[in-house]
Amino acid sequence: MLAAGAAEAQVTGPITLERFGSFHVGGRLVELSGRPVREYLPTVGGAPLRIDPNGTHVVGQMYARFMVPATQRGTAPMMLWHGAYLTGVTYENTPDGREGWEHFFLRRGWTTYVTDAVERGRSGAAMVPEIYPPPLHLPTANPWERFRIGDGAGSHARGTVLPGNQFPTDAASYMNFMRQVVARYLETDEDVIAAYIALLERTGPSVVIAHSQGGAFAWQVAQRRPDLFRALVLVEPAGTGVMAEAAKLRAIPQLLVYGDYVDADPRWSVIRTNARRFSAAVREAGGTVEDVDLPSRGIRGNSHMVMMDRNGDEVAGLIQDWLAAQGLHR
Repeated sequence: MLAAGAAEAQVTGPITLERFGSFHVGGRLVELSGRPVREYLPTVGGAPLRIDPNGTHVVGQMYARFMVPATQRGTAPMMLWHGAYLTGVTYENTPDGREGWEHFFLRRGWTTYVTDAVERGRSGAAMVPEIYPPPLHLPTANPWERFRIGDGAGSHARGTVLPGNQFPTDAASYMNFMRQVVARYLETDEDVIAAYIALLERTGPSVVIAHSQGGAFAWQVAQRRPDLFRALVLVEPAGTGVMAEAAKLRAIPQLLVYGDYVDADPRWSVIRTNARRFSAAVREAGGTVEDVDLPSRGIRGNSHMVMMDRNGDEVAGLIQDWLAAQGLHR
């Protein structure tokens, strides 16, 4: 146990690490044949290169970066899983340059694992359309209007936001956010789930904090391997697990966190209703799921990107307190 002064120093001062590193997990082999050979000049002043795509390809792998604090107070590793069109950058610095949730939990003695899900970021994608179908891409107006930052359709063009909005919406910060938005591939769910399972098999039972699409994956992974979870924190999950298998989650303590203006949004209100229905099925099977509505706790103005909002540390503090109450922080 840290002395009070030492604990406070880590919360406010430099972060001291025991070690850090990265690795890849998961992946499967796919054979391709009958594809044309390509010849191109890879660099200015280089020599022509012939690439024959036929043969064995590795696809479905996932990148993970870990940081182990010098003083460890979490009783299990902490996973930070991002949502659709995003990467692990979600949990690093915020678009306006503040420390993100990775910093927050490291400072409190958690060993963190930040991942780029399959087909995102440093995990890499696969050949299109031979292995994965063509990806989807987001224009700049989409997150502004869909993530409950702006006040509805056309708000990006108007530059208008929901009352009390906490997301950093100055031009420079929003551009920084859009710079981290990446393509999303469809029909990759099984690869994603397999990679998350491989990660947890390597790290051992963990606390998983998952956002948006990552929340749906977290529930589904937990249904397949409940033995690999110590707790689940689902930040505005964009989907659910398999309803008929809700009982498989009954031994995992779960926390749902929702921001502001959810019920007023025609899309997010449906998503939340579905998540609550699924959570009710888990409770009926004997599980524990706590549903936190941030505005009802006096925490207002949160967008879908809760961890990037200006009051994001207040929400992280709520999560930290809940994890401590589960006996997962010493």
